[in-house]
Amino acid sequence: MEPTVRTAPIVAEGLVRAFGDVRAVDGIDLEVADGEVFGFLGPNGAGKSTTVRMLTTLLRPTGGRAIVAGHDVVREAAAVRFSIGVALQDASIDPLMTGRELLHLQATLYGIGRRAGRERSDELLERVGLTEAADRLVGGYSGGMRRRLDLALALMHEPSVLFLDEPTTGLDPMSRVNLWDEVRRLNSEHGTTVFLTTQYLEEADELAHRVAIIDHGRIVREGAPSTLKAQVGLPTLLVDVDPGTEDAARSALSTVGEFRPTRAGRVAVGLFEGASGAAEAVRVLDAAGITIHHMELNTPTLDDVFAEATGRRLEGSGEADPT
Repeated sequence: MEPTVRTAPIVAEGLVRAFGDVRAVDGIDLEVADGEVFGFLGPNGAGKSTTVRMLTTLLRPTGGRAIVAGHDVVREAAAVRFSIGVALQDASIDPLMTGRELLHLQATLYGIGRRAGRERSDELLERVGLTEAADRLVGGYSGGMRRRLDLALALMHEPSVLFLDEPTTGLDPMSRVNLWDEVRRLNSEHGTTVFLTTQYLEEADELAHRVAIIDHGRIVREGAPSTLKAQVGLPTLLVDVDPGTEDAARSALSTVGEFRPTRAGRVAVGLFEGASGAAEAVRVLDAAGITIHHMELNTPTLDDVFAEATGRRLEGSGEADPT
């Protein structure tokens, strides 16, 4: 029986892509809600880019199916391409054209009239901060400028769904933050659904409403970042106190959390109420007359989520990306 087509902007059901005997994507199921920023997080070689290439019709699935912007990625590939915007990690931009010329060309390719295309180009150049560089050859652009131009090109036809594949890889911190701000604005002001692949934990945490963590072609965790981190364990409050007062501090903190091993002169407690319990911890220590020399709160991270799911850390995996 043919599966019922759902109306979410992105739906994948049992999606598979094999390269010979290697299953780069091994039967994943996804559903991205309208107006959502969805983070697809994983190490190099996990299958992130392969998944994006299937969802954007650049690679034919070996098995399963996907519906993007209401169209089947295999049977209605042209309709999918017309409905989405795509900024890929390895996108090539002609270095012998100017930013403005490339935007005008993009408008022509999407059937946008000359006047409307020029107006749209000016609007996008301003939006991504490239107005002053618009008439310079792209070959002289920095990496951050190229990424912002690529984003503008992807937005020319006002797509309802935007795919960003590793959009900030290799960018300096300021360029990365600027691109994050633009993604937030697109989502909040225009309601654009964004599918973001990244290997940066901070990027997923900053931008995504929900994330899926992929490892060896399979999704190992999915949910809101805060929910996934909370499932790993309680945040740990570390409090440095005067030597000899540790037992009194533990007694005072017994109602706010569970104790964890640590060094002399320090008390560690997993807060029952999460981060909000830190204020109560300060209150009870003050009431008990305990001097606090230093305090820090260590909350679970998405790397902790990945480690809990796979048994290894996400950052610095050092694996090459064959897909």
